[in-house]
Amino acid sequence: MTYEEAIAYIHGMYWRGSKLGLVRVTELCELLGNPQNGLKFIHVAGTNGKGSTCAMLSRILCAQGYRTGLFVSPFVDRFNERIQLNNEPIPDDDLAQIVSEIAPVVDSMENPATEFEVITAAAFLYYSRQKCDYVVLEVGLGGELDSTNVINTPLLSIITAIDYDHMHILGNTIEEIASAKAGIIKDGGTVLFYGQHPDALPVIENACERHGAELHVVDRSSLVEETYDLHGQTFSYRNYAHLKLGLLGRYQMRNAATVIDAVELLRKAGVEISDEALRKGLAETVWPARFELLREVPPFFVDGGHNPHGVRGTVETYQRLFPDRKARIIMGMMRDKDVSESVRLLLPIAKEFYTVTPQNDRAMPGEELADLIGSFGVKATPFRTVADAVETAVRGNDPALAVGSLYMAGEVHQAFREIGQGEQ
Repeated sequence: MTYEEAIAYIHGMYWRGSKLGLVRVTELCELLGNPQNGLKFIHVAGTNGKGSTCAMLSRILCAQGYRTGLFVSPFVDRFNERIQLNNEPIPDDDLAQIVSEIAPVVDSMENPATEFEVITAAAFLYYSRQKCDYVVLEVGLGGELDSTNVINTPLLSIITAIDYDHMHILGNTIEEIASAKAGIIKDGGTVLFYGQHPDALPVIENACERHGAELHVVDRSSLVEETYDLHGQTFSYRNYAHLKLGLLGRYQMRNAATVIDAVELLRKAGVEISDEALRKGLAETVWPARFELLREVPPFFVDGGHNPHGVRGTVETYQRLFPDRKARIIMGMMRDKDVSESVRLLLPIAKEFYTVTPQNDRAMPGEELADLIGSFGVKATPFRTVADAVETAVRGNDPALAVGSLYMAGEVHQAFREIGQGEQ
């Protein structure tokens, strides 16, 4: 296969849909020789903060000199971002080779694997052949029935912030959602929980008790915020003073506290990580579309806040940076999210809205989103393309913020490249 043929093969499975369950991925991995069984994992589930937490951990492990796999979803600019080695996307030729080998196996299955299951198996095979020391593995959806959960007991299971999302699949209560996330907890494992939601904690505790797993909860009361500007922030946590974090979101300090606790637990498991590597990794972490600064004057940000919990973090960060200025907001959302609540949360920072339709079958049309926003008494203009909305937003002197689905973020990046308005 060529790279283009490999991508077409993967995306050609889209019609099979997303089917939770481990039967197909277990069979596929067995047919491939169970490449996951020789790898050491840090497994990360949660509603929000998974990707950023994974990115920080990967940077820290790389800073220590470990050969580190990073598996995340979705991608922002290019598919290869989903399977990374030492923070670099899998090369086109390697991806084509792996998919060429997997395709006949998948096609031979009586109940063929889904797109995400094939991507997961491809990542396992790649990391095994690359002899990774550690793999930071992000759950795709939920936990218990997610294809990444085919792995054995990992070095560490992390559950980040839990809130309402994917309720049509995971359940309508925090307890039900937490139960799905707690499905990554394995017998005799070590578990770290972000711990922000009181209704979720008893669920996590019960799961740990059933599996004989050791539970640790992040002590966010020990987090001390220090400096903050467009180029990053500093904070102290526990015995670590004046840590530099390259990520902008205010919520990222809380994710970083989770990462620091994770490093401490990995050390107890025998993983050598120096304080220097921890500091270097946090300072050098970059993660696209998480309150990412694309231009400084006037400021332009893109943030993948795609549900109310994420949008709250977006608004909190914006108000900290610009307490007296409102933003032109480019917004695109998936129809299956709580769009109305996300809009309501954005109103205090919005001067006006430019609405768009992300390239996804689940997207809410920009015209429909504009009508919804208009019902709140705020000006909203629908745009035919994300590029048109970006081009209009950058003409003003106000801060601009593109917020919503991560499926839109790549289009924002592309628009910036095309109009030459990159970070200055």
